[in-house]
Amino acid sequence: MNILLLPIFLYGLILGSFYNVVGLSVPINHSFTTRRSACPNCQKTLLAIELIPVLSYLIQGGKCCGCKARISPLYPIIELLTGILFVIAFIVFGWQSELIVGLTLISLFMIITVSDLKYMLIPDKILLVFAGIFLIERIFIPLTPWWDSLLGSVIGFTLLLIIAIVSKGGMGGGDIKLFALIGFVVGTKTMLLSFMLATFYGAFFGIIGLLFKLVKRGNPIPFGPFIAAGTLTAYFFYEEIIGWYLQFITLGL
Repeated sequence: MNILLLPIFLYGLILGSFYNVVGLSVPINHSFTTRRSACPNCQKTLLAIELIPVLSYLIQGGKCCGCKARISPLYPIIELLTGILFVIAFIVFGWQSELIVGLTLISLFMIITVSDLKYMLIPDKILLVFAGIFLIERIFIPLTPWWDSLLGSVIGFTLLLIIAIVSKGGMGGGDIKLFALIGFVVGTKTMLLSFMLATFYGAFFGIIGLLFKLVKRGNPIPFGPFIAAGTLTAYFFYEEIIGWYLQFITLGL
């Protein structure tokens, strides 16, 4: 099993590079299937040596070989994070069929993280494509009980919709649709835990950001990355988190 971790990590790196392209292209209706990769500053077409995940960024010192403009660190971060998360998914699920769902979920989150960080947008096109993929996967790899997918989707959508109404727009439409999809994929309990963790991550980062003046009070913060972090934490480690919580409650009593 350990022998497989390296190729799985490398596979994640390569796909992470692709997810960067998709997340940056789809929200602005750019084709990512026919366009050659190019520097966003000077439009220089990138050579194969400049497209090696993570490594090219390090070799070039984070700069374009042509115009020497700074390359966003988002590119290598997403590539590296995708590789790491693919490895975690394999460690958690092994060769179980749920691994397919886990890798698909990671793929969705990497794309929307790029999109939300860059444009403050979670594209409907991305959610619709993945909704179709997850529907097929859950037909052949259902939750137990199978109807937990439907219940999780309804509760996820309703919960976020209520929050959006009460907060008068504090929650975006993309977040609402995303949680409906998350509920379908992971079920009700894991979806609710993912929401609590996403809220915690968002609040924690917001406080740190304000303290260190990384964000300005009143400015919107993309919630997609926190939804991704909260959901993957709950999805991979649900039993461990609930176990730690019960131990904490027991000690408190």
